[in-house]
Amino acid sequence: MADFLKDRIGVVTGASSGIGEAVARALVDAGCPLVLNARRKEKLESLRKELGDEDVAIAAGDCADAEVITHMLDLAKDRFGGGKGKLSPKREADLIVINAGRGLGGTALTSDESQWDDLIRTNITAAARLIRAAGRRLLASIPENQIKHDGQWLERPRDIVILGSVVGRHVSPFSSFYSCTKAAVQTLAEGTRRELGPKGIRVTLVEPAFVTSEFQAVAGYSPEWYTQMVEKFGPMLSPADVARAIVFAVSQPAHVHLSDFLIRPTRQEYP
Repeated sequence: MADFLKDRIGVVTGASSGIGEAVARALVDAGCPLVLNARRKEKLESLRKELGDEDVAIAAGDCADAEVITHMLDLAKDRFGGGKGKLSPKREADLIVINAGRGLGGTALTSDESQWDDLIRTNITAAARLIRAAGRRLLASIPENQIKHDGQWLERPRDIVILGSVVGRHVSPFSSFYSCTKAAVQTLAEGTRRELGPKGIRVTLVEPAFVTSEFQAVAGYSPEWYTQMVEKFGPMLSPADVARAIVFAVSQPAHVHLSDFLIRPTRQEYP
């Protein structure tokens, strides 16, 4: 196991499958202890057992719930933050991956309206609440004397990584209502980057295109349609492909920021 992220403390939402699970595996492999969040506690328990209790804690629940967010951030600090007493306080999580999200097929005219509220809550509200909670804690963790003007003031990296989608930038004709939620995520990420970047906190937007995972079934896309997409664009991305890119981004020196990147299968020309 590599250990180039051994001094970091991570939190990953939506970690029970797909990209979130792959990111969890990749970060632990790089030496980063993690708190994992998802609604499916049994999946998280299985992943913790596989990756090891020493490196993984779980905070199951709805990632849009303020109490769940507080619990996951407190757990990261208490389990992995080290420090004893006022002279050596516990460190906050400094590598937050906001991955939880869900899809929905259709447009404003054709999509299932009964799913709109959950889609907005999971994709936008949950992301905004964790950005706020983590951002405030990260700001409070920066020493008052850290900010200087000699180019050497960033003593260590602090990251908030937000999973968007290619369709948040290039609207999809077959899932435009979902696209609008990911366009909102893009705006949240860029606004937060401009706010926190000057203070030494990196905010990175990752926009994957087609990734083979549970996402397609949950979004209601038919297997026949997805087979056609594979034939047209394949080989598709795997969750591990996206996780590898995220680990590369957060492994950069503190003064280097990959602020946003879009990752597609090579043969996917659009969206």
